[in-house]
Amino acid sequence: MTIRLPDADGRLRPYEPRRAPLALTTGAPFASRTVFSAAHVVADPFADVSPDSPAAVDWDATLAFRRHLWAQGLGVAEAMDTAQRGMGLDWAGAAELIRRSAAEARAVGGRIACGVGTDQLATGSLTEIRAAYEEQLAVVEGAGAQAILMASRALAATANGPEDYLEIYGRLLRQAADPVILHWLGPMFDPALEGYWGSSDLDAATEVFLEVIAAHPDKVDGVKISLLDAQREVELRRRLPQGVRCYTGDDFHYPELIAGDEQGFSHALLGIFDPLGPLAAHAVRVLDTGDVKGFREVLDPTVELSRHLFQPPTRFYKTGVVFLAWLAGHQEHFTMVGGLQSARSLPHFARAYELADGLGLFPDPERAETRMRTLLSLYGVNA
Repeated sequence: MTIRLPDADGRLRPYEPRRAPLALTTGAPFASRTVFSAAHVVADPFADVSPDSPAAVDWDATLAFRRHLWAQGLGVAEAMDTAQRGMGLDWAGAAELIRRSAAEARAVGGRIACGVGTDQLATGSLTEIRAAYEEQLAVVEGAGAQAILMASRALAATANGPEDYLEIYGRLLRQAADPVILHWLGPMFDPALEGYWGSSDLDAATEVFLEVIAAHPDKVDGVKISLLDAQREVELRRRLPQGVRCYTGDDFHYPELIAGDEQGFSHALLGIFDPLGPLAAHAVRVLDTGDVKGFREVLDPTVELSRHLFQPPTRFYKTGVVFLAWLAGHQEHFTMVGGLQSARSLPHFARAYELADGLGLFPDPERAETRMRTLLSLYGVNA
């Protein structure tokens, strides 16, 4: 049996789906790396909303997916850009997500860290931006979760230079009850973050970022670098203070960065581990045995799928993540908050299906094929 998939030129080509998924089992907690998966939210498909409405979330399906990640041994990075922060999920929805997920984490013994930003503001003064950060920090800490200080669109628009970043982040780090993760999200993920840390020159921005960390190393558990620049991440992690982790957010080069070199390695906080959960967890357990070659043999083949999902415009990668969750049976529909399911083309979906199926990511390949055929039919393709 074959299925006809459209390519970028509009031609239909035959593809033969695999008939069995990978046989992977869960195992012991990770020993060599700390690994978080950023997690998507599941929309409520029956809510009568428009793309401009507050997000309508299917809480049961959203929390069930987090239990799936915890069951693999992965930590959950909650209310991050993968959860459509600023692209369909507003602060009120994010706050509810944080509270619900943190409570679920306590119930099942899962690890969780949650995004702290300023998305209750469009713009504002530095005082208002600091207050917005503080409000969100209080919600995350009140829920019993670790805080991830995310980059702020409002701060990027308002700051006059590096000194404003040093002031805002310094105040937040002094207030934080426990060590936080600092997140540097590049403009390829969010164009509004161009020039973060006070400069569009990444070398200059890196110096400011490191200055923030050096001033408060006891309050920084680690840094998440999402610049899609492996060499820059390696150079930065070698300059981190002792005890401060580097969490790769590089969805193009994660196998080599997690594997590391003779001078160190990166931990992980990745959006691509949302669809790769069981396979990523298996790879880390192989690495725990000291088998770097085996780790790379498991994870390297996934990079083609990741690069496909995160291709420009990179910020729309969430659409591919949710699409694969639907095919894998983690939700019963392909609907996204804000109507973001429309953000990628049919050929993009077809290639994502082919790559994911080839990796054995679908627990039920027949169901995934049936759902792919349904999508194709909606586009007028007789597959």
